Amino acid sequence: MPSSPSSPQPASADDTHANRVKWESFWVCVGVACLTILDLSKVNVGLPSIEDSLGGGATELQLIVAGYALAFGLALVPSGRLGDIRSRRRMFLIGLTSFTLASLLCAVAPTIEILVIGRILQGVAAGIQMPQVLGLIQQLFQGRERGKAFGLFGAVIGLSTAFGPTLGGLLIAIGGETDGWRLLFWMNIPLGLIAVYFAWRLLPKTQVRENGAQTLDLIGILLLGIATFSLMLPFVLTTGSPSDDPNRWFWLVAFVVSAVAFVWWERRYLRVGKSPVVHFGLLRLSSYRNGILIGTAYFAAIPAMFLVVTLFLQRGLELEAVFAGMVSIPFALASAVTSWLGGRLVNEYGRKLVVLGLILAAVGIGACYPITALAPVDAMPWLLAASLTIAGAGGGIVISPNQTLTLADVPVTQGGVAGSVAQVGQRVGTAIGVAVASSTFFATLYAEQTGGDVVLIHRDAIGRSLIIIVAFVLVGLVLSLLDLRKRATARV
Repeated sequence: MPSSPSSPQPASADDTHANRVKWESFWVCVGVACLTILDLSKVNVGLPSIEDSLGGGATELQLIVAGYALAFGLALVPSGRLGDIRSRRRMFLIGLTSFTLASLLCAVAPTIEILVIGRILQGVAAGIQMPQVLGLIQQLFQGRERGKAFGLFGAVIGLSTAFGPTLGGLLIAIGGETDGWRLLFWMNIPLGLIAVYFAWRLLPKTQVRENGAQTLDLIGILLLGIATFSLMLPFVLTTGSPSDDPNRWFWLVAFVVSAVAFVWWERRYLRVGKSPVVHFGLLRLSSYRNGILIGTAYFAAIPAMFLVVTLFLQRGLELEAVFAGMVSIPFALASAVTSWLGGRLVNEYGRKLVVLGLILAAVGIGACYPITALAPVDAMPWLLAASLTIAGAGGGIVISPNQTLTLADVPVTQGGVAGSVAQVGQRVGTAIGVAVASSTFFATLYAEQTGGDVVLIHRDAIGRSLIIIVAFVLVGLVLSLLDLRKRATARV
């Protein structure tokens, strides 16, 4: 008896194979994103060890962290554009190979200056490969399956961000206080080579391209690069040291001028029938525009929080790096679970999930303030881990749902550059958040280091930093509530 037209048809062998290859490609992409994001967080716990081994002051240590984010941000948009119009697979392999080589330079760096250069090259390579990850996920999945994919992606990114300090501390414990930090970079080399092999085998060799988009807007890329650089640089150079040059803020004038010039040029470029670096029509999509702003505020808070908490535990409480890193494990586990759930629920609840996540993140991070101010020293790591569990549960339902909502209405042909612009927002947020929070932390230490109890001084330093970090989360919450209200009004 023939089956009815509406009855489900069994998947063919070709469909099953295609689905398997699609998910294998996804896990290659996620694995490389994990490797990239780990280097944003695991190096934090290595800073005291690097300082003892190679010397250097607050500026060099700041550049090791924020210089990576700066270079990352600069490379994102041109790399995403190249991936969209040429080959995401090729750009992915270039970025991954470069990242592995830059990690080798960091691992063998004989001086702090060489290490800073290596970190900047690592950041450039990360900026080349990350847009391809987002573009490929857009390309491989559609509809509800895309939400599931981004949920898994968010879970892995959350784990990478939060497990980074723990992994970094463990490697330092294995390698020793003097040179253990080198293992932070040596680990990237075998993992990078394995990833290159699987990427070469599995990533799709063909992609749909936008009509008429085969030219690269070099002037637009240059102007955007100047704008991004001049916006991030003064924050990267902000350490909280009395020696910080106040003239660094004049770079913001260059940012305004180059940003205005970029907008003018891109509109002119579009009028003559060419394809610009950034289609401003994307920014008219409220889901995309609001998602970028929310992501920027969130990423201004979370990396900064991990940095100051790690510094507080290592410098103030004198915990070993591995134990300081372990405080973030509950955040990682909670974030992974809720990211996975968020990916499955985002199509049903939408922006409400992000609002709930930001409330939980604000509560969890805010609870760290009374803990660091009042709790007994022996109980403090345990209490911080408990409060970060709440923050992690919230963070998981911010990252993956917001990523899905941000790119939901973006054409697949522009997935790479759209994801790149969103990533630029995150990297700018990270640079600003890390600079403001860490400079507040160090400025407090500089101001109060003439005497007094070390723990009390560090309690004061982290307390002031946490107020700033919670403020960033609240900015994201306000933006989410405004977006939710706008969506509700539009439905009426």
